[in-house]
Amino acid sequence: MGDQRILKGEEFEGKAEKKIKGWGLFGSKYEDAAELYQNAANSFKLAKTWDRAAIVYIKLANCNVKLGSKHEAAMAYVDAANCYKKTSPKQAISCLDEAVNMFLEINRINMAARYCKEIGELYEQKQIFDEAIVYFEHSADLYQTEEVATSASQCRQKVAHFSAQLGKYQKAIQIYEEVASYSLNNNLLKYGVRGHLLNAGICQLCKGDIVAIKNAVEKYQDLDPTFSRTRECKLLTDLADAVDEEDVAKFTAAIKEFDSISKLDAWRTTLLLRVKENLKAKELEEDDLT
Repeated sequence: MGDQRILKGEEFEGKAEKKIKGWGLFGSKYEDAAELYQNAANSFKLAKTWDRAAIVYIKLANCNVKLGSKHEAAMAYVDAANCYKKTSPKQAISCLDEAVNMFLEINRINMAARYCKEIGELYEQKQIFDEAIVYFEHSADLYQTEEVATSASQCRQKVAHFSAQLGKYQKAIQIYEEVASYSLNNNLLKYGVRGHLLNAGICQLCKGDIVAIKNAVEKYQDLDPTFSRTRECKLLTDLADAVDEEDVAKFTAAIKEFDSISKLDAWRTTLLLRVKENLKAKELEEDDLT
């Protein structure tokens, strides 16, 4: 069955090529070719020959460009990307980039934002975080333009997440504080405020400026009067004290106490381990001096 579908796909593709090369009215021959390419792509997809389907979708996109149908061309690039996701994320990103540019050209901002976000997610999967940041930031800006605030906020949180992983703590802090402040005024998002403030506080700890850490905890209590009663606030306060006292045991105990009730995720654990390693290094320095 698969071989038959491949043969059918090749037949449709061949007919499309002949249409384009042959005589005929400019518009009609590209319309006919586009329909044949669509049939060819469907056949290759059914045969699960993803690369061949993707290549045909790109040819379909080019036909639609010739016809002045940029929305259809952009969607053909999206279809090509979905095929390439199964074989080549790099090629998928390239196709989605083409789609994003076309959507921007025809002022389909929401669609451009959606596929920018998708590119960011592909870079995230490949753990290329600096590129992921670029696309999530772009997506957030586009969503903000369209006043899709929740999606913009989600993308910004991704930017903060990866920025912290790359050691760009101040950028992460600024985003988490902004998201927390925005969420306070939204009944659906209020529940997440303490988590955003905890994330910002952990990034403050990574910076290692004890005055800034303690000022931040006070600021967060002013920002959200309920924060002072949360376990997240207690954790940040205990960790700040441990850093101030350069007490690794106290630092570890505070984390264990919190983690026994509210499991720390991998991102928070990774950052807190960085802080702990810095504390240990300071202990060793002091031991060397005595």
